[in-house]
Parts: sequence; structure tokens; C-alpha cells
Amino acid sequence: MNELTKIEKNTISAIEKTGIADLVKPLTREIHLFDTFVAGVSHIEDKTVYDDLKVEDELILVREDNKFDSKAILIKNINNEKLGYIPEKDNIIFSRLMDAGKLLKARLKNIENLKGFTKIQISIFLFDF
Repeated sequence: MNELTKIEKNTISAIEKTGIADLVKPLTREIHLFDTFVAGVSHIEDKTVYDDLKVEDELILVREDNKFDSKAILIKNINNEKLGYIPEKDNIIFSRLMDAGKLLKARLKNIENLKGFTKIQISIFLFDF
């Protein structure tokens, strides 16, 4: 048995035990791209979606081709509830990255209530290998 065979069997064994995600995770890098805010919060009907948000919460970014903005990126919480959008002025590069198959996520940087308006600041990250 040569050295290559040993590595291959160990790799297959590791995948069977823990899954491929655990093997790939140490190889990923989180690259901070940009800080911005969540747009469209005043249009969210159920404002209770903001009640449980905490600084450092991970947020989900989803491409959405809508009638107002063909480069729209929807922001959701971990419960898959809509929070708002990446501002249109900021979304062109991020939408191109996402359309190219890159994984982008956001993290809550700050949230404050200002006289009935919720201001949410986020950081956007690229997850790459």
C-alpha cells in the first residue's frame, strides 16, 4: 500500500464519520467586504421581526429579482423572515458575486430604534476557500 492510498482511505473515513462540511470548514475564509445598512425597514409590516435581533447575529442574503431592482438582495434572519434589503446603491457588486456562485452572508453590527424607525447596520462577508 502506498502513501496516497493511506491518505485517500483516511479522507473517506473522515467524510463518513463527520461529513464533508467539517473537512471543508477549516479551509474557508471569512472576508469582510463592506459595512452598510438595511434598506426598506419601514415597508416591513410585522416589525416584531426586529425584536429578537442581537449584535453579531448572522443574517442570510438572498438574490431577488424584483420589479423595482433587478440586482436586489434580500436580507433575512435565521428564521427566514424578511428584514429588508441591501441598499440599491450598494448591491451591484454583491449581486454579481452572488450570481457567480459566491457565498455572501451578513452580520448585524448595530440596531437602534429612532422615533418609530429601526436603523440596522450590517457587515457583509464573502466566504471563500
